[in-house]
Amino acid sequence: MIRARPISVDHPEDLTLAFRRMGLPTPAREYLLEKLPHGQWLLTGVSKEVGQFLHGLPERSNAPGREEFPSWVSGDVRTRAGAGLLSGRREQLERLIALARAEGGELIALAGALERALGTHVAPTPLVLGERTFEWGSRTYVMGVVNVTPDSFSDGGRYQDVDAAIAHGLALAEAGADLLDVGGESTRPGSRAVSAEEEVARVLPVIEGLRARTAVPLSVDTTKSAVAREALQAGAHLINDVTGFRTDLELPRVVAEFGAACCLMHIQGTPSTMQQAPAYEDLMDEVLTFLEDSSAMAAAAGVPRERILLDPGIGFGKTFDHNLYLLRRLEELRVLGLPLLVGTSRKGFLGALTGGKPAGERLSATLGSVAAMAVLGGADVVRVHDVAEARDALVVADAIRMARDGGALLGR
Repeated sequence: MIRARPISVDHPEDLTLAFRRMGLPTPAREYLLEKLPHGQWLLTGVSKEVGQFLHGLPERSNAPGREEFPSWVSGDVRTRAGAGLLSGRREQLERLIALARAEGGELIALAGALERALGTHVAPTPLVLGERTFEWGSRTYVMGVVNVTPDSFSDGGRYQDVDAAIAHGLALAEAGADLLDVGGESTRPGSRAVSAEEEVARVLPVIEGLRARTAVPLSVDTTKSAVAREALQAGAHLINDVTGFRTDLELPRVVAEFGAACCLMHIQGTPSTMQQAPAYEDLMDEVLTFLEDSSAMAAAAGVPRERILLDPGIGFGKTFDHNLYLLRRLEELRVLGLPLLVGTSRKGFLGALTGGKPAGERLSATLGSVAAMAVLGGADVVRVHDVAEARDALVVADAIRMARDGGALLGR
């Protein structure tokens, strides 16, 4: 499948300011804006037909001497795994998209990939969970964490008692959580799996207690179809699978059967092995491929596309540098056209950044990460332990992004 990723996208208005400060006359500014590229897009999965089309772009110009389309530098397009780099201005890429659509055939897929990379696609379809509607692009939503485990990395055992867990979930809802994520099995690095029976015994009474006392949609953090079935019957709305439907092949069918939503996360390895030696040849492409395959599994089982969220899996089979790289380039995941859920709350890389602070002392670092994701347009939902503080940070961050984008958040 052909995919386009924005590698570097510069803002022409920044160049205009630079030219003005340089004292360049208007003709010189216009000439440079015409000649200088403003963006680079990496294309992968380029077929021979698409490669030949891109190589022939200079011959299709209707104005000799004028660069109507982006320049194309490719690798080996003799196979279907070809890759190359488009370099040019936004209007050049838009002309290329229009031409590809007019040509038809395999070029329709090229046009779609370029539209997603350019950010001209519409925001994902709104998601309805219970009585709540999530309008993607309107603001950054908050998922509150309710751990019902004795060994969670952040608050293990603190809410293991059913009444304490329910009270904690209600407090998070009161603080402004848009969703509550209930988990009965730790997925911290090195953790071991528990049986479905034990996991159900932990989460089911909490789900039932919360469902009876709050209208906030409930998510269940599980990899098991047996747990998901019990939780959905009890009133949960979303299944949050940290293995992206790779552990239990029955799970997507259960989600579809109940008309539930799902969040599919990328992981390398398993929770017990994921941090032993994570390595990637192309981190972003491998995460994209994994999530694309997971969403295809969900769709094949009958889960509507508008009920799928994706999570890049910060800290799940990633080094310190991997985590920062993914956060910096989160917006590239938008080429998949689905809403993004991201969890950085209290994670180890934040402790490393702040001088080794333990999980309980990483609130400020967490707020810095969620605010940065909101400003950069990289997350539709953030999963956090400290809801009230995150909501305040996101109000500011979303307002800054809205002002930067001229009052519109759509197209994030």
